Amino acid sequence: MPPGRGWPGDPATARTPVAHDADDVTRLARSARTLPVLEARTSVCRACPRLVAWREDVARTRRRAYAAEPYWGRPIPGWGDPRAGLLVVGLAPAAHGGNRTGRVFTGDRSGDWIFAALHRAGFASQPHSVHAADGLTLTGARIAAAVRCAPPDNAPAPDERDTCAPWFDRELDLLAPHLRVMLALGAFAWDAALAAARRRDWAVARPRPRFGHGARALLARPGGAAPVVLLGSFHVSQQNTFTGRLTEAMLDDVLAQARALLR
Repeated sequence: MPPGRGWPGDPATARTPVAHDADDVTRLARSARTLPVLEARTSVCRACPRLVAWREDVARTRRRAYAAEPYWGRPIPGWGDPRAGLLVVGLAPAAHGGNRTGRVFTGDRSGDWIFAALHRAGFASQPHSVHAADGLTLTGARIAAAVRCAPPDNAPAPDERDTCAPWFDRELDLLAPHLRVMLALGAFAWDAALAAARRRDWAVARPRPRFGHGARALLARPGGAAPVVLLGSFHVSQQNTFTGRLTEAMLDDVLAQARALLR
């Protein structure tokens, strides 16, 4: 879906500058002075050829169940409260979830899990996230993926992860005045959050904090800013939720910890 064509919540226009390589990503991310500008620039990025080809091929061929629906087929920017105290970090958009709907964790069963849990914890206005115009809002929370494009086999390459990192870094900078907690869904998001913290000169314990469900790491920020607490949760993938490795009670417990840290 080209920008400026009326997609609900599309932050970009036909005049939004486009990143075509890693240097462009760094330049455009660092110069974004507000979250809306960052979201717009993120949503039109074309810096990783393999990811661009994959996401657009999925958007053209589509899954049979969604054959009659248009697909977003672009990067998925962070979404939620611009004054969020909690940032939920995922791996990457799903090919037929966020890549279809244009909103992170929307339109698939992983999204059903995380938004239902956020609703129970008082962060989300409703328990379901179906499409970008379904009326869902977040209060005190925001969601972002470490990699903004849907990758083949849900596995970004290391160079794609690194190319995309400045979008996430700048999001942390812009959220900094209110950010107190990050919740990493899965080991990939945990590692991405720790790497971003180091790039921001936040103090990270050594040896590196290990991921696990319920894991916790204190990230001390320079200049007297309040520290950020990184919490870990198993990812809300069907592989974890269908097998019982992650239950609603386990997810609720981690979000209750996040809520307590924000008080």
